Amino acid sequence: MAIEAELRHALDRADRRRRAVMRVLPYALLAISLAFTLLQAFMDPGVNVVAVVALTVAATACIYLFSGHPGGHENQVRRGTFYAAVVALAGGLVAASPWYGFFAFMGYVYAETHLRGRWKYVGVSATAAVTSAAYLGGYAGLAEGQAWLAWPPVALVVALIAAAFLRFAEQEEQRVVWQRQSLDELHASNAQLEQAMQDNAALHAQLLVQAREAGVQDERQRMAREIHDTLAQGLAGILAQLQAAEQTLRTGSPERRQVTAAIELAREGLTEARRTVHAVEPQVLAESRLPEAIQAAVSRWSQSNGVEAALTTTGYARPLHTDIEVTLLRAAQEALANVAKHADAGRVVLTLSYMEESVTLDVLDDGVGFEPVALRGSRTRPQDAAAAGGFGLTAMRQRVQRLAGQLEVESEPGGGTAISATLPAIPAEQDAA
Repeated sequence: MAIEAELRHALDRADRRRRAVMRVLPYALLAISLAFTLLQAFMDPGVNVVAVVALTVAATACIYLFSGHPGGHENQVRRGTFYAAVVALAGGLVAASPWYGFFAFMGYVYAETHLRGRWKYVGVSATAAVTSAAYLGGYAGLAEGQAWLAWPPVALVVALIAAAFLRFAEQEEQRVVWQRQSLDELHASNAQLEQAMQDNAALHAQLLVQAREAGVQDERQRMAREIHDTLAQGLAGILAQLQAAEQTLRTGSPERRQVTAAIELAREGLTEARRTVHAVEPQVLAESRLPEAIQAAVSRWSQSNGVEAALTTTGYARPLHTDIEVTLLRAAQEALANVAKHADAGRVVLTLSYMEESVTLDVLDDGVGFEPVALRGSRTRPQDAAAAGGFGLTAMRQRVQRLAGQLEVESEPGGGTAISATLPAIPAEQDAA
């Protein structure tokens, strides 16, 4: 970035110097030509000082008025008219005094800056005719003897030299234009790279957050399983044994009262253990079945985002393994979140299909869609995941695949997006077992 700024500053500085020279140069050459002419007039009274001064004032006014005109430099007709006027005035001044060959040099400069295409070389030829006359002593000098015979070849040589320099100037101008274009492209590339780095950092942070959340959730579920399989089952066994022992004791005896107190303690411990197990599961699933839980999530999402959403359930909606139901609920929530962030959809349709061996959740929206090539396969690069809508679908795919399921994404730009998550329909009895 520092090198780019330095190069751009150097080009701008050179451009400012060039414009400053172009503003001052014609007046400086007119002043020099006038000074030498007046000096000659002091020594040679034959010089028409009035005509010289009048033409000098006219040339100065022409340059000043054109330079100060706000639209003069954009209008090609005005530019051509200005150039013709400058060459004509230069020819008249050279006719009055050969010293104005200095000012006639501006014809070459204006040919390069004010004319286009072949007209540049036409202007150079016209200027060469004027300047070569000044080199040969002016038009009065051409009339003496045979000097006019040298005018055409001198003008031709001067024109060829000037055309060569003009060509070099055009190439230099093209080089400057190419440098500026390269700097603009470099600036755009640097901006894109900086934005990509920022996006990558944000996505990396998002991935870390999701990985942390997934790790916390997995650890909570592992702890719940451990509590369920050890502490809760052990308390349930103790409670059963105590209840059996209670039946063998005499009513009102101290032993029965102690066993009854132990039963109450075991029952409270079992209740707390079950409450702990349910606390790490999604509360909405603890209070309702999967279709109702997804419907509640859909309703809340639709109300929050102002997008029409509907859930349809097909097949026999039976209780499934906790991990299966949690994964499907999370898939529905993540799919809806992606629609809100990226799809710009007007309607979302969800279908929960219970089949004999599997259960499928389909989410279809009519949004802008995307190219899901980057999501085909379990290994997804961060930049590909970002292009396909972030890490949400990637995390969803990994969650589904951990349960021997399959996630399919179908989308195309402008054609909406369809997400299908299929999991084995493991009964809830196997969870209890």
